[in-house]
Amino acid sequence: MKKRLTSTAKYRLTKSKIFFFAVCALSGITMIPLFLILWELVKKGYKQFNISLFTEVAPTSMEAMLARISDSPIPGGILNGITGTLLILALAILIAIPIGIMTGIYLAENQKKRIANIVRSLSDLLQGIPSIVIGVVVYIWVVIPMSGYSAMAGSVALAIMMLPMIIRSTEESIKMLPTSLKEAGLALGGSYTTVVLRVLLPSAFSGLFTGSLLAISRVMGETAPLLVTALGASTINWDITHPTSAISLLIWEFYNDPNLANLVWSSSLLLLLFVLGINLFAKSIAKKWKIQ
Repeated sequence: MKKRLTSTAKYRLTKSKIFFFAVCALSGITMIPLFLILWELVKKGYKQFNISLFTEVAPTSMEAMLARISDSPIPGGILNGITGTLLILALAILIAIPIGIMTGIYLAENQKKRIANIVRSLSDLLQGIPSIVIGVVVYIWVVIPMSGYSAMAGSVALAIMMLPMIIRSTEESIKMLPTSLKEAGLALGGSYTTVVLRVLLPSAFSGLFTGSLLAISRVMGETAPLLVTALGASTINWDITHPTSAISLLIWEFYNDPNLANLVWSSSLLLLLFVLGINLFAKSIAKKWKIQ
């Protein structure tokens, strides 16, 4: 009997080790494409990664062609894309985060209601809609009534794409909180609104903040909806009612112009660094403010 137990234990230990090494190997395989992408972007984009990239607007095709003929770095940068991305994202955040958080709270507090189930299903469906479809819909809703492309239209498109992730992260974060928090707040005489705003939301801050940052990083590199809403601009623009550029739009424009192709790599590297930075920051916040 003792030998049988020993052989069983050895079998389980061996199976556990095999499974552990298999998981490690598969995890390493999933990281290979990321490192290859980073290496390719760094190798081809570092030459144009200079101070001009952040301080000058995108060059014209003629300027780039003359630089290539003289075998010198392409002049100019992507300042108009950086400022446009910040403007569009700021407006999208102002639209999506309040709506998403309020909707998530409603879903968490009314889990069994029929309308909550409908809203939850629609939110999940919205997450699967292609971005170009959202862009076309926003074109009909915003661009046509405003009689022109604008940063506002681009922000609306990105805000719609951000909503599902913010709603779901808010709902799950609120549901993870112990019911005693809400009960204690109400027992102390606080109104429902006060308990939600001053007790539940601060307690679920980690999930809310992380979900919002991940939603921002998810839409930061979107190009298709901006092509039919924001359109792009060759100059710096802070007017939300006028066409505005973005880093992703500039990458598309550079890709379609052989003279500007070298700027694709530096612009893509910068965009990837932004997304990686936001994701790492979100993980650090989630770890620091982890819900117990």
